[in-house]
Amino acid sequence: MTVVGPFGLSVRDQALEADVQAGLAAVEEGLLEATKSGVPFITEAAQHLVRAGGKRFRPLLVMLAAQFGDPYAPGIVPSAVVVELTHLATLYHDDVMDEADVRRGVDSANARWGNSVAVLTGDFLFSRASHILADLGPEAVRIQAEAFERLVTGQILETAGPRDGRNPIEHYLDVIAGKTGSLIAVAGRYGAMMSGADERTVEILTHYGERLGTAFQLADDVLDIASDSHESGKTPGTDLREGIPTLPVLHLRAQAAASGSAEDRRLCELLDGDLTDDARHAEVLRLLRAHPALEQARRDTIRYAQEARAILAPLPACDAKSALEDLCDAVVHRAG
Repeated sequence: MTVVGPFGLSVRDQALEADVQAGLAAVEEGLLEATKSGVPFITEAAQHLVRAGGKRFRPLLVMLAAQFGDPYAPGIVPSAVVVELTHLATLYHDDVMDEADVRRGVDSANARWGNSVAVLTGDFLFSRASHILADLGPEAVRIQAEAFERLVTGQILETAGPRDGRNPIEHYLDVIAGKTGSLIAVAGRYGAMMSGADERTVEILTHYGERLGTAFQLADDVLDIASDSHESGKTPGTDLREGIPTLPVLHLRAQAAASGSAEDRRLCELLDGDLTDDARHAEVLRLLRAHPALEQARRDTIRYAQEARAILAPLPACDAKSALEDLCDAVVHRAG
């Protein structure tokens, strides 16, 4: 049994391990090639987050989904590069919107070069992804366009907030299905589709990816509060400081409204205050870590991961299916 990638994914079969490792290495080369420009400064900015590393969660899913067809088909690695480039581009834009200073343990692009360069670099990565997509055929382009529309819609819905009368938690789950789940669904879909897997398998791995993507984001929400280190690639409490209403906070507000307890009301008041103040921020983190809302968010993460695992049931038993099931466990472990 071999561990592959930062998720500690266990791969039981040597041939599968070799395929996944070779595929991820090829994706890394493809990312560096796709982010080169004739202008050295553009290359430096475009490769900033590539070289900072990352989980490569989406390319990993492409490689595992490809095992249900021909894992050596020519479109697999380029499609994984497209998905990761798209993800990286959104990070550049997200950091501008969130005014983030750190990403993946290094200065964010906007902190280093300013917002304009960060936004334009994200656009550059989108353009390079589109260039690769053009060689993968009109169906691949259509899939990417639909996912990108969902991703942007999710971001707009997050910015706008829930409409009057809408449950904030339901609204938030819709947001992350668009912002995160849609692109991870594409990873599963591309891997299966490019490998020539049958239509039913492509559908299963697409739905699996979306459910897993939601679990992945919920695990990040838990980590933002629960982690004492930089496990999530960001400083713990970053989302809190930036006023982003993640799932534990939404559960807290719902529980405060239901219970009316003085402790919950006080914590909500602290959240509504100035969290750029380090002492207030530290107190909010301490109180949230001990609050039942955090455990509720963990349970939600587990539920989505279990749903993702259940979606895989119709697939034939094989090492790739076992690895996809293990990936559900790995995502949940991050929120443990």
